[in-house]
Amino acid sequence: MSGEYTEFRYDTQLLIEGEGLDEDVIRDYFEANFKGDCLLAVGDDELIKIHYHTNEPWKVLEYCATLGEIYDIVVEDMDRQSRGLQG
Repeated sequence: MSGEYTEFRYDTQLLIEGEGLDEDVIRDYFEANFKGDCLLAVGDDELIKIHYHTNEPWKVLEYCATLGEIYDIVVEDMDRQSRGLQG
């Protein structure tokens, strides 16, 4: 079971600032287009917080950048963390 939670290696978090944002539309897009789990997309029509576990964080960032300005981006390698490594 030890490697089970690292099926999706990258803990990806960011904020999207824009206009007319819709967390349901974003959530649906993620579920249809990205492999991952632990999806959180919450906020309002001007600011959405994203949290997602995936093996392809660059695809998430690329999509989110089409919706508005992205910032406070954090991509953590959970596999490295689980082995006690930093950086």
